Amino acid sequence: MSHIEINENKCKSCYLCEGVCPKKLIKKSSTIGKSGDYIVKFEDKLGECTGCAQCAMICPDLAIENVYRE
Repeated sequence: MSHIEINENKCKSCYLCEGVCPKKLIKKSSTIGKSGDYIVKFEDKLGECTGCAQCAMICPDLAIENVYRE
């Protein structure tokens, strides 16, 4: 199953990844990060992630550290 890993310490809550995910699997979480805003989380209960890496490419802070494609 494809998935991503987000480094919560690097996430600055810009939400660019949320907007670019074609399956809408990245969402605002209830966890507040260093910037004082809600960081993002990856949630894929149905195994829809394709590992396209669009989220990792758009992240200005390299918070999406790993993209696994299967």
